[in-house]
Amino acid sequence: MVATEHGEPLLQGNDAIPAATVTFCGQPFSVGPGVLAPRPETELLALSALDLIAGVAAPQVIDMCCGAGNIGVTLALHRPEARVWAADLTPSACAFARRNVDVLGVGDRVTVHQGDLFAAVAGEVPEGGVDLVVANPPYISTGRLAGDSAHLLAREPREAFDGGPYGLSIHQRLVREASAYLKPGGALAFEFGLGQRAQIERLLARAGSWTDVVFQCDAAGEPRVATARFRGDGGGR
Repeated sequence: MVATEHGEPLLQGNDAIPAATVTFCGQPFSVGPGVLAPRPETELLALSALDLIAGVAAPQVIDMCCGAGNIGVTLALHRPEARVWAADLTPSACAFARRNVDVLGVGDRVTVHQGDLFAAVAGEVPEGGVDLVVANPPYISTGRLAGDSAHLLAREPREAFDGGPYGLSIHQRLVREASAYLKPGGALAFEFGLGQRAQIERLLARAGSWTDVVFQCDAAGEPRVATARFRGDGGGR
């Protein structure tokens, strides 16, 4: 269940950024200008990610497009032996993620990095050594953001929603680039938009690097999360 209420300002340098509190998987997360407020459907992604690392000792995880850090922090809270590298493009999202990491007491296991997808963690994360890449990338097309979804930009950043001409530009990069960091048999899990299942299925199939593709449905029965395993045999690279 996700709920929002007004909270204290987040201090960054000499500026006070108005903040609110959002409950995600039972924990409070600070959000505000420049960061996506977690949605209920993203809890499905977090739970799917936990299932994927259930049998892994001391899992190593990349939380890509981390926003407020809600997924990476949730994984660290449920798996105290996990190591999580969280990353986002914007300074404001990283600022809120770092605050949430500190407030929820996982700073010894979760670090936040700013940059363009995997460039944010290059040199920090061992290539070929990660058990899970989890991501909530933007998935609304640029055209829809200029039309029927324009209201989303009134309070939240374009970077959190704009997935390019077809809504899948970041997904394409994620599917292509994640394999460099995963162990053979490591998992990829990500959220996608309503009606995008067939496109995601084709994207994973064309990449040639993935097996055991599974789609998870939300409470309304709509596919919203995809999970897959890295083949690790050079296929698709």
